[in-house]
Amino acid sequence: MAEVIGVRFKNVGKIYYFDPDGNTLKQGDMVIVETARGIECGEIAMENRQINDEGIVQPLKKLIRVATKDDLKKMEENAAKEKTAFNICLKKIAAHKLEMKLVDVEYTFDNTKILFYFTADGRVDFRELVKDLASVFRTRIELRQIGVRDEAKMLGGLGICGRPFCCSTFLGGFQPVSIKMAKEQGLSLNPVKISGTCGRLMCCLKYEQEAYLDLIRSTPSVNSIVMTPSGKGTVTDLNMLTGVLQVRLDSAPDAAPQTFQSSQVKLIKGGQVSIDRSELEELKKLEKD
Repeated sequence: MAEVIGVRFKNVGKIYYFDPDGNTLKQGDMVIVETARGIECGEIAMENRQINDEGIVQPLKKLIRVATKDDLKKMEENAAKEKTAFNICLKKIAAHKLEMKLVDVEYTFDNTKILFYFTADGRVDFRELVKDLASVFRTRIELRQIGVRDEAKMLGGLGICGRPFCCSTFLGGFQPVSIKMAKEQGLSLNPVKISGTCGRLMCCLKYEQEAYLDLIRSTPSVNSIVMTPSGKGTVTDLNMLTGVLQVRLDSAPDAAPQTFQSSQVKLIKGGQVSIDRSELEELKKLEKD
């Protein structure tokens, strides 16, 4: 067992463990630590606690110090520099006629490196751009190509649900999301309805999946054949969360489907939703990062 603190360097970013070096820290405190890319200032996201050695990536680096007023002032200065660097980089990209979209700029705390994050449809030869930027800023320059999901996390915004993006408010990282999840949750396989603003499958399909898997075990799917109090029929529609089923009875095939609770019916044969192969191939594009 080892005592650690969890430090986060970006809003809703990954949490990294550090040795508190005898200090007791509270969530929200700002601290100075040494990372793989140099000295950084981060926020305490996890207070002092004991962690099994197996859960720690060695070597566990020690806390350098609690951030001082001068450290916090330097962070503010870096934020101002980042805005200036962003505008300069935009002009340089235009001058070099590169097919890339600049997303964000980040100074390391000690100013030994500037990171430029961008998106692009393919590979970009930015070697001349790096040389140009290095001549302007006189420090190490790193350009990182990121995916559209990372772009959404950095920029933030509102999702189709009307709430701020999950990725920029509480999701620490991205997990694979598949079309199968949308099918199992009974969602329309319309790309507009199951994709987020980033153009990829919505993250909520993943973290809600476990709850839906529990419901699937007790709820017949669409096209299932079931026995109801009014006789045998076929499920035409359902609300997974409420357990309400619409069933077209065999005894009245031309009548409107009747409504039943899933607890009122007995499954005879499970149903499957058929998807056109060309439609499936198009939907698969939404699974990419």
